[in-house]
Amino acid sequence: MINIIIGLVLLMALAYLGWSIIWIAPLIALIVAGLEGVDLLPAYTETYMKGFVDFTFKWFPIFLLGAIFGKLMEETGMAQSVAFKITQFIGKKRAVLGVLVGAAVLTYGGVSLFVVVFAIYPLAIALFRSADVSRNLIPATIVLGAFTFTMTALPGTPQIQNIIPTDYFGTTPTAGPIMGIVSGLIMAAGGYFYLAWRGKKLQNKGEKFTEPKGGDEVKDIDPSQLPNAYLSIIPLIVVVVVLNVFKLDILLALVIGILSIMLLSITKFKMFIKSINGGAAGSVMAIVNTSAAVGFGAVVTAVPSFEQLTDLILGVKGNPLISEAIAVQLLASITGSASGGMGIALEALGSQYMELAKSTGISPEAFHRVAAVASGASILPHNGALLTLLAVTGLKHKQTYLDVAVVGLIIPIIAVIAAIALASMGLY
Repeated sequence: MINIIIGLVLLMALAYLGWSIIWIAPLIALIVAGLEGVDLLPAYTETYMKGFVDFTFKWFPIFLLGAIFGKLMEETGMAQSVAFKITQFIGKKRAVLGVLVGAAVLTYGGVSLFVVVFAIYPLAIALFRSADVSRNLIPATIVLGAFTFTMTALPGTPQIQNIIPTDYFGTTPTAGPIMGIVSGLIMAAGGYFYLAWRGKKLQNKGEKFTEPKGGDEVKDIDPSQLPNAYLSIIPLIVVVVVLNVFKLDILLALVIGILSIMLLSITKFKMFIKSINGGAAGSVMAIVNTSAAVGFGAVVTAVPSFEQLTDLILGVKGNPLISEAIAVQLLASITGSASGGMGIALEALGSQYMELAKSTGISPEAFHRVAAVASGASILPHNGALLTLLAVTGLKHKQTYLDVAVVGLIIPIIAVIAAIALASMGLY
């Protein structure tokens, strides 16, 4: 399996250096294929592109509507209004908690992760400046709020990482509520206390807030220019309620959410076309980045060594949830995409885990929740969402990745272990 490891190390190293996943993913996939003795042309034109296209075919509608929903929330000022009201309530001096809760509310309300980054960043700058907390903690704070417990653990979240398992286990987005709530609390509380401790430690060392380059472009938010916060939160509630209470498809939930934004912001109708166009364009970049990583994973799963890896994973003795967690986390780590890696893992092994659910008596809901939480415990340096976040904040891996790894990788792994332990006790 050394060839797969070589490919993963190369992918992480080049991404760390700032190279785009769109072209390094197929290049390194071909390197892995070549090392395995696989014909390169079919490996690219058939295996890589099939993985790329299949993921786009299946999930692009959710990416598209999610991005449009998020862009409308951003452009109308609704996202900033909700986040600003939350931080007003929490207090400007608790910058980490304010950004964390603001990002979490937007994510759980259905705003796509990439849009949350753009919407919350100006608010994060204002709060961290006011509290005089090191700007290097902003990426880790946004990762905790948007890329962890609200993305994968909390029951009912409309994020795609919680939707994909429903296709393979016949479950709903609220699957495994006890496992989800407990693992979510572990990530949220553990991550917050770590970041609060880190902030104080950096302040004691004299590392305080510094303006970003071109900092004049990141201005404080003027609350007088924002829409009413209580009206602004309605579309977020609508998406969650339509999805989980009325049990409608995620696509319908997002469409209804989009219509509610437009209805509540009807006086800004002139900006709708521009916002929808911007969201649509953003969704293309998001799906291409993810699909590029999935294509790499498709090649990895097609090479001879992957059979050895599969046998090793399925051969893990004891609870099959451990095997599933390892498979999903490993492929999410390899591809640099929680949704992409989970999609590959469940496409390759989902039917086997469903059979194991039937034969062992473990609820499919437990397999759903473990897959979702494990997918998020995978933020390595080449992770697509992380690269976008660093580009927006203007920070480098060496400035912030240690903190990102703690809240986005280490603590989520602990949450996965806790979820498996709960399922072992019959608590789903």
